[in-house]
Amino acid sequence: VVILTDTGVPERHIEVDEWGGETMRRLDDGWCSALDRDTLMCSIYENRPLICREFEVASDECLAERAASM
Repeated sequence: VVILTDTGVPERHIEVDEWGGETMRRLDDGWCSALDRDTLMCSIYENRPLICREFEVASDECLAERAASM
């Protein structure tokens, strides 16, 4: 997930890619570092990146991403 705008994502959840762009940090298993594993909810919901705000839960795109990560 590319961070395009300043929403206040905590630094511990940000990585810088090879081109200098900021992205959400992924853990070794590929899951977002901001995901609360117990609730499967975003732990930084109020400060989530723009793309996460625009991503529609349960959309075809969402379900495809979930299926691919299982």
